[in-house]
Amino acid sequence: MVKFATLLTGMVMSIGGTAASAAVWDIDASHSSASFKIKHLVVANVRGEIGGLKGTIDIDDKNIDKSKVVATLDAATIDTKNADRDKHLRSPDFFNADKCKEIKFESKAVKGTVGNLKVTGPLTLNCVTKDVELSVEGPTAPVKGFKGEWHRGLTATATINRKDFGISWNKTLDGGGLVLSENVDITLDIEVVGQEKPAH
Repeated sequence: MVKFATLLTGMVMSIGGTAASAAVWDIDASHSSASFKIKHLVVANVRGEIGGLKGTIDIDDKNIDKSKVVATLDAATIDTKNADRDKHLRSPDFFNADKCKEIKFESKAVKGTVGNLKVTGPLTLNCVTKDVELSVEGPTAPVKGFKGEWHRGLTATATINRKDFGISWNKTLDGGGLVLSENVDITLDIEVVGQEKPAH
């Protein structure tokens, strides 16, 4: 009986140790942002942000390739500091925010090492879903907050072709160029929070 109890205790400790290496972290929207950049009139960049960022990141420090990400944004919150332009961007010409309210990314593969990761998965934008690849710096080591919670950070970047997501509106300039580039640069600066420090 004593041997069985000892064996059972060892199994519980082993399971607990394995679980501690992987932890689910919530995206802290108040300390995170999603921004984009697109070339305008061939000569300058227009930048904007999209709010409503939420989701979870399951970080497995011992097996980083087993980590997972699910994140969403609210298409109606697009903000480029110009009300008329933002209204156009929310229209069916671009994000079609009334019909396609949610922008979503969900990882299906994580490769590389911490600090230099490639995360691939389906991105749903304008009600169209296509696989994209994010280059990820991080996640950082955990830092303890003022209330005993733990924080980590990461930055993810990607370049997508907006036509892949059915966003093809454009106009031709007198000189032959286009008003907007087809490529859009995306940057996600994310802070996540959890209650337990993962074991390394």
